[in-house]
Amino acid sequence: MPMRWGLQAMRYAPRNTQYAIRSTPYGLRRYLALIKSLQTALLLLTGLAGFVSAHGLTAWPAALAAAGSLFLAISGSTVLNMAYDRDIDGRMARTACRPLPSGQISLREVVLFGGTLAALGVGWALALAPLYAAVVFAGLFFDVVVYTVWLKRRTPYAILIGGLSGGMPVLAGRVLAVGQVDAVGVLLALGVLCWIPTHIMTLSMRCHGDYCAAGVPTFPAAYGFRATRAIIAVSALAAAAAMTAAAVLVCVPAASLRVLMALNAALVGLAVATLARPSDRLNFALFKFASLYMLGAMVIVAV
Repeated sequence: MPMRWGLQAMRYAPRNTQYAIRSTPYGLRRYLALIKSLQTALLLLTGLAGFVSAHGLTAWPAALAAAGSLFLAISGSTVLNMAYDRDIDGRMARTACRPLPSGQISLREVVLFGGTLAALGVGWALALAPLYAAVVFAGLFFDVVVYTVWLKRRTPYAILIGGLSGGMPVLAGRVLAVGQVDAVGVLLALGVLCWIPTHIMTLSMRCHGDYCAAGVPTFPAAYGFRATRAIIAVSALAAAAAMTAAAVLVCVPAASLRVLMALNAALVGLAVATLARPSDRLNFALFKFASLYMLGAMVIVAV
């Protein structure tokens, strides 16, 4: 089995780069690239926001433990996704330079690395609290098995169903803090779930050719760009509503709530603008702002 994996990985690797990094002192970079540091950092921040929304920064040892276990679980999930999607990544210009499709690392190494991170993350979570571990594992399962393996290559609705994994870190953080699944945790997770189309569908429109070349079904390919923009606008409104409700329940100060409302208005306004006056520039602006929105919203809820 490992021999077959290795040969398949080589199939999608440019010959002149196949072992380029292995002979350099910068081999660690190939492992860091597998983690998708910016995406992992944003999801990790949501998990910490969920925890801090209940205890503030008074329980910092538990917050650090949550951060460590979530980082390992999220990173492991991301690495395992890259292992499974190596053929897709090799066909898209945007991702062809990633370590696995470019031949900088073997499939066996990637699977071992991702599996180890995931196991350590879930094991650490279990040592902290069983319910917390269950939510962390659910996020891992939905991301790797439901989204990547089962749905991603079959239906454009994969990001809506498998997207449940995106809301698991913030729900896990909240569960660890309060010991149960409560309304705030569910609203925060719902906010992330509804935010995901704003982030992913704008990317699928921007990289439409890449996704078509890789054979990945997307909403723009299945229903057209206008329908996709309408879905983005509705999901942005739903995300804003969920985040506002969570903020109200945790009693954020009035000044912070006003800042959140301004962020909501900017997110929904951009989404509506892309629907009313579609352009690549507006679409890219919404794609970039979506991450800033989630960052700002989670900081407000936490602090």
